Amino acid sequence: MPRPWFDPSKWGSNQPEGTLMSISETAPASPGALWTGRVLSGLIILFMIFDGAIKLPPLDVVTQTMVPLGWPADANVARMLGVIGLVATALYALPRTSVLGAILLTAYMGGAIATNARIGNPLFSHTLFGVYLGIILWGGLYLRDPRVRALIPLSQ
Repeated sequence: MPRPWFDPSKWGSNQPEGTLMSISETAPASPGALWTGRVLSGLIILFMIFDGAIKLPPLDVVTQTMVPLGWPADANVARMLGVIGLVATALYALPRTSVLGAILLTAYMGGAIATNARIGNPLFSHTLFGVYLGIILWGGLYLRDPRVRALIPLSQ
């Protein structure tokens, strides 16, 4: 029994037949956009290096502020969080692995958002801080990486 609504030959993209999109066909970022992306990414990298570095010794102020967030005041937990943040940041900083690093940093910030939401911290100043960082992180990557612009075409 023929099914006119089921025609696999019509499946696919909205591109004309035989047309393939590639990363090389995405519009190159203007020099201003490229530098804006580098600056935004640099701000995230510097912030995350600071965030991870203060957790490595770990400083008393770090372990004591973990307790109200529901984490134990344990130096090893602080170190683990610092190492995870620094590894994800290093991956984000390297052009070849920047997308993987952005995904890992997004997950890391998701944990921070969940921690703050769980204990009822203020929404805009504490809980959504990870969202703000994520927007800057992905915005910077979008402006500096043609692979991300090819995956997320915001304009034609």
